[in-house]
Amino acid sequence: MGRAAALIVAALFSVVALAHHGWSEYDSTTLLKLSGKVVESGYEHPHGYVRLETPGKTWLCVLAPPSRMESRGLAKDLLKPGASVTVEGYANRAKPEEMRAERIIAGGKTVELR
Repeated sequence: MGRAAALIVAALFSVVALAHHGWSEYDSTTLLKLSGKVVESGYEHPHGYVRLETPGKTWLCVLAPPSRMESRGLAKDLLKPGASVTVEGYANRAKPEEMRAERIIAGGKTVELR
């Protein structure tokens, strides 16, 4: 690979890395604690998620990567639709229906996600 091509690849990788870790879009000054039923879940890379139906609103809760969730004891089946969970985290500043989860309580266990 030529030097110019290597620089382009490095620049593209940097942009992707910055876009992926844009946690500043979440308001970390106010912790939310939401309880409800899982409507949908995804246990996939780069981050898992649950759609959580709470009274009056359905939230998209961005979780940790699956490998971290598994290593901390959050099995995929604890997030199946219909499960009751509590999620603590921070609301997205621009998307009022989205939050970044710091911890989740599912199946009677509390799992730290960050």
